Amino acid sequence: MTYFSKNLFFSFITVMMITSSSCKKTQDLPDPLEAGWNNKSVCEVIEDSPKLRVLKCTFPPGVGHERHYHDAHFGYTVSGSTFRIKDTTGVREVYVPSGSSFSNDRIDWHEVLNIGDSTAVFLIIEPK
Repeated sequence: MTYFSKNLFFSFITVMMITSSSCKKTQDLPDPLEAGWNNKSVCEVIEDSPKLRVLKCTFPPGVGHERHYHDAHFGYTVSGSTFRIKDTTGVREVYVPSGSSFSNDRIDWHEVLNIGDSTAVFLIIEPK
């Protein structure tokens, strides 16, 4: 990660922690850690502090993530693949390359399926 990328990342995390510490779950869907695929977990906690939770989510080919919500988060793609994503905007297929990042203030719901031929791994960083 370059100097600029590190500063941008840490600036984003700081802003997210300040602005979203009061977010509440507003629906009866599981969060990304609680959601799985065919009754098996796809995410594990790799850091859990009073201010931050970091998840590592792994999706081999043919494995997805059941419908779930996200509060504010930043994501980083350790290993990419192609996904079928279903959300409030419909269904689409998206190639997510290794090394890409993303952030969202909130996702009311989505579900994903790895339709590619490689295992995808994501880090999801959530301020508390």
